[in-house]
This record gives sequence, structure tokens and C-alpha cells, in this order.
Amino acid sequence: MTETSAPAEQTSIRTFGGPTALIEYGGLRFLTDPAFDAPGEYPRGNGYALVKTAPAAVDPAELGPVDVVLLSHDEHPDNLDHSGRALLAGIPLVLTTHGGAGRLGGSARGLAPWESVELSRPDGRTLTVTATPAQHGPEGCEPVTGEVIGFVLTAPDLPTVYVSGDNASLALVEQIAERFAPVDTAVLFAGAARTPLFDGALLTLDSAQAAEAAAVLAARRVVPVHFDSWGHFTEGRSHLVDAFTAAGLLDRLELGPAEVAAERG
Repeated sequence: MTETSAPAEQTSIRTFGGPTALIEYGGLRFLTDPAFDAPGEYPRGNGYALVKTAPAAVDPAELGPVDVVLLSHDEHPDNLDHSGRALLAGIPLVLTTHGGAGRLGGSARGLAPWESVELSRPDGRTLTVTATPAQHGPEGCEPVTGEVIGFVLTAPDLPTVYVSGDNASLALVEQIAERFAPVDTAVLFAGAARTPLFDGALLTLDSAQAAEAAAVLAARRVVPVHFDSWGHFTEGRSHLVDAFTAAGLLDRLELGPAEVAAERG
């Protein structure tokens, strides 16, 4: 488990491998794309399978209370696996795509890109979650990869947090920046995911694109997720460190002090 914490007025984030992170914001606890299953294969048809290569760094029972799940999409097991689905039953609110909300039922609420929901905070104030567009592959991929959204968390007295979801489009990042930049913290799904679906075209940002997204968003810090624990990720920690170093943005990248030191050494 990696813990990324900033001063009290900032945002605490813990990452657990894959796409799963716990964000504490405005007194509420948000969990991104819950995936906690043991390593193994997930058949996807035509003899192809997604392969999970490492376990999550936490057991769901150890998370403590979660107020909201931010689920970028429900249709791929590397974003929502069996353990993650079981967890949803006890979550008061699951924000996801409209299609995903229809499939999941329960406390799931669907949001379209740029649609917002206001949530009550323990201190009596509110915060806003806005769904953002995401493109899980090359142009025109939606009929194959399905709907995907990201999220932006905002409040007048809090820093802005962006969670990309599985997005491969820098053009969409530019649209998000037009509305929300500068972003304090960007949780970017990276890893340069590739499968045979589109002849190996990117399904998520590669490391250089993640660095470019950080610059476009004017992000003070970047917490990368979804770059490990699965066989279809083609770039990992060392690629992120190299790309952010080349872009002059290594000071914004938060992988955890020990991990960054290991990559440098």
C-alpha cells in the first residue's frame, strides 16, 4: 500500500494497486474502481483473457467505512472484479455511468459527462462531484469498450481533485482543463494498457501522455494508478519516473518516497 498525504487542508490518498485508491476529501471517503481479487485469469472471449499478476495491497475488510465509490465503468474486471462487486452492496452511493448504474442497481447512480451531484459533508457544508468524459481507446472505441467516465471533486474551501478513469485521450484532458484547471491533485490512470482489441492501440494514457496531462491540468501533484498488477499494462513505475523527469515534472509525481528512490537508484 502506498500512502500519499499532504497538509491537513489538502487531500489524503492511499493507493492499493491497480485502479483502486482511497481519497479522503471534505470529510468523506471516496474509493475508486474497487478491485481486490487474487491474481488469476479473466476470460474475455475468443481465447483471450486479462491476467491479474499481483494481489491488492489491502483486504476490503481493512478499508473502514467508505462513503462513495467512484466507478469509472463496470464492464471490465480490472476496474471492477468479484470482490469489488461484493463491496458495492455495503456502499451508500456508487457513482458511475448511466449504463453501469442500470446494470448494477442498488445504490448506483448514473452520471453523464459534465453532470454533477452535490454531496453533504459531515461539517454541514457540501462538495460537488462532476463526471468528466473519458475515451477508453482510440477514436470510435465506445461500441467495443463501452461507456467510461472520470470525476472531478470540488468545493469552495477545498483543492480540486481529478480522477481520470480509463482514458486515452489528451484532447479530453484539455476539455477538462478548460473547465477545472488548475487542478491540485490528478489521479491519473496510466500504464499504457494495450490488448488485441485495437491492434495494440493505447486504452489508457502512456507515461509521456500522463506527464503531458499533468502539465495541461497545471496539476500540483499527480498520483498515478492502474499501471501495475495486470498483464496488459505495458509501462510501469520506471516509465513514469522517466517520463516525468524528461518533462521536468518529477517533483509533482507521487509514487511514494521509497518507490521513487528505488526507481532513481
